[in-house]
Amino acid sequence: MYSKIQLVKKYLRYLLIASNGKGHGMHSPFVFELITKILNDKRKYPFYDDIEQLRCRLKQDNRVLEIEDFGAGSRVNPTNKRKVSAIAKSALKPNKYSRLLFRMVQFYQPKSVLELGTCFGITTAYLAQGNKDAEVFTMEGAKEIAEVAKQGFQALGMENIELILGNMDNTLPKIISKFQNEHKTFDFVFVDGNHREEPTLRYFMQLLPVLNEHSILVFDDIHWSEEMKAAWHKIIANEKVTLSIDLFFVGLVFFRNENKVKQHFSIRF
Repeated sequence: MYSKIQLVKKYLRYLLIASNGKGHGMHSPFVFELITKILNDKRKYPFYDDIEQLRCRLKQDNRVLEIEDFGAGSRVNPTNKRKVSAIAKSALKPNKYSRLLFRMVQFYQPKSVLELGTCFGITTAYLAQGNKDAEVFTMEGAKEIAEVAKQGFQALGMENIELILGNMDNTLPKIISKFQNEHKTFDFVFVDGNHREEPTLRYFMQLLPVLNEHSILVFDDIHWSEEMKAAWHKIIANEKVTLSIDLFFVGLVFFRNENKVKQHFSIRF
């Protein structure tokens, strides 16, 4: 993984080349709509406060958990015994990006949502709020983290979330097989489960058969390390990907047939 100084340098370089995020001069109607109606939506929705209050409580929670880490580990604390507060402060996605996920789900109204990497369920709650009629599946490998997430869902009254516990190397193929047998697809997927090149690419390839033309994939931390950067570039080069958007901390992937020529954008967000 990159050091904080390396990440800052890469972010500053990204700001120099990325478009201004206002939509001016954008020739793709789809991307222009995404910028103006989703990225630049500054409205504050009533439920934001409830989820952010839960985030605050997690950051003050001194319970110690035993963690099974199936991913690339923590930048802050590599030990397997960690306080809830420490995990919440280092691992939870900032509300700026959690709310982006909500707005995307709210705007595109996917019926089936999959999240790889629940953590304490803050982003899961935002995803579930985007479309309360959607089935939201979220996967978490660490049992005690999953229990904290379930408590949060219960406190928020979230009823459209199914938490799948276990190593994603085992649980992801099972749910994919289930969807294939039922001739169903995932409309929206947030990948935040393992920040290494090989598993990230493997998840992407495994998911392709259960995606459709209008499916949206969001990859977290695409500039987190050389491995994640390499994975991102291989993903957006895939022949089935017609449009990709680099927001630096997350990357958006689309498969829309209306795009006759593959397009890639870097947009300030």
